[in-house]
Amino acid sequence: MNTILIIEDDKAIVDVLRMILEHDGFKIEHAYNGPQGLEKFNSFKPDVVLLDIRMPKMDGIEVLQEIRKIDTRSIVIMISGHGNIETAVQTTKLGAYDFISKPFDVERLKLTIQNGLNYKTLLTENESMKKIIHSDGKLTGSSAEMTKLKDQIQKVASASSRVFITGENGTGKELVAKQIHIQSDRAHKPFVHVNCAIIPKDLIEVELFGCVEGYLSYSTGKRTGKFEMANSGTLFLDEIADLSPESQSKLLNVLGENKIEPLGNNEEIPVDVRVIASTNRVVSDLITEGKFREDLYHRLNVLAINVPPLRNHNEDIPELVAVFTEEICRRNELPLKTFTPKAIEYLSSLKWPGNVRELKNTIERQLILSDSNVIDKKNIQAENQVYTTELDELINSESTLRDFQDVSEKIFIEKKLIENNWNITKTAEALDIQRSHLYTKIKQFNIENPEKEDKSH
Repeated sequence: MNTILIIEDDKAIVDVLRMILEHDGFKIEHAYNGPQGLEKFNSFKPDVVLLDIRMPKMDGIEVLQEIRKIDTRSIVIMISGHGNIETAVQTTKLGAYDFISKPFDVERLKLTIQNGLNYKTLLTENESMKKIIHSDGKLTGSSAEMTKLKDQIQKVASASSRVFITGENGTGKELVAKQIHIQSDRAHKPFVHVNCAIIPKDLIEVELFGCVEGYLSYSTGKRTGKFEMANSGTLFLDEIADLSPESQSKLLNVLGENKIEPLGNNEEIPVDVRVIASTNRVVSDLITEGKFREDLYHRLNVLAINVPPLRNHNEDIPELVAVFTEEICRRNELPLKTFTPKAIEYLSSLKWPGNVRELKNTIERQLILSDSNVIDKKNIQAENQVYTTELDELINSESTLRDFQDVSEKIFIEKKLIENNWNITKTAEALDIQRSHLYTKIKQFNIENPEKEDKSH
């Protein structure tokens, strides 16, 4: 779980930020002045700091300077209702990651936080020059399907051509992209991940190509685009089908020229980037509907890989359970727990519409919530039967149709949230509703992420 420290003297703003960010799965600490903020920074060791500039006892610029002395890689985002260009430039020169003026746009703030986290991850990976990007970054499975997939990755990795990855949600498309990078001659260069589905349409071009200082009204600093960040390495464009037609057109030009032009700048910057794209949608249908450019598809689809759904290689489930169990217990400092043969047989019999991601989430819940070191079939059935039991009780009671509709709707939304790893954007898309409507339903039905307090990322 990513952590955020809010250093802000206005309690109302702290409360609003806490509510918004905790809902997105962040762990939050706060301080109402600079000295207290520095104490919290040392003890809490946050991933991101949201720092107000005007505060009693010690202003934000002084706090920023002290934080940078403690950790030069800290991601500090300055927030102020009294900001101007000079202040923004001063703070960025002192090491702030970005500057946002109050009242701030919530979506832009979330995007800036996510960009800061991505940047911090990129620094860590580049400094350590790891070939394995994550401890659980290896593909698991010995089935014919997985053997074929690993063979494809090995062949594709040795080339420099673009790759187009398809597959259902939760099958591991990002993991395949990372493995291609790891096994390529670009392994010690940056791997930059862009999720096209979660970036607002009016910001995607800034994210990809960057912009000059002063181009953005809400952030005065220069923004380095992901293409430039990935120079000499690999750029993974996840959920590419969510790009707008205008962004598709500009991306097509960049892929043809291997040059980017930051917004607000007339000078082109040459880039050497291997592009890997992915989608969980049927591209041929999107092309027919006019939602995806056919020429862009052919430009990206030089080498194609389809990641199989878990139901096509469920014989790998015992091996996946063993790997996930060891990794989750180690990460959460739990004693090594085990699943009985009957439990594994039961897991192997399920459909897993959320694929490997859903399986891993189920394993993690069982390991963390179970009081026993041995997990049996009945423990897993008990979780699955919650859905059936609630509906059965309603069917056999004197409840109204409205009651039944509410419970079934709650169950359906919970299931989709689990399948999409509590990614609000993807869940809203799967349900074909607006994000705001999904948030309203979550609040209405008091749906809580069971892993929010227990998971550590």
